[in-house]
Amino acid sequence: QVQLVESGGGLVQAGGSLRLSCVASGFIFSSKTMNWYRQAPGKQRELVAGITSGGGTNYADSVKGRFTISRDNAKNTVYLQMNSLKPEDTAVYYCNGKGWRAFLPALDAWGQGTLVTVSS
Repeated sequence: QVQLVESGGGLVQAGGSLRLSCVASGFIFSSKTMNWYRQAPGKQRELVAGITSGGGTNYADSVKGRFTISRDNAKNTVYLQMNSLKPEDTAVYYCNGKGWRAFLPALDAWGQGTLVTVSS
């Protein structure tokens, strides 16, 4: 079955770095767009970064220049390198996979989330 498993969250001081990982299974990873979303307490879930099957990337304005999304299709893994972290980056970060599938409904899969806490 489709599964996305995130790891790498934790507690870090402002200015520090973390790298999140998301391992995918149950679908053809290389052909799918992969995204990282986040949800802070009391706020709506927001798109942080995305990477297409061709390697094109997009970022929320709030993280441009600080976060980098990448993928390793051989390992079915998408990463989010987060540098210069700020307290306002504190949130649960979710991995998401989207895309067309033959003979199945379009993929829109979510991981369980990993908590990132940035202390001031």
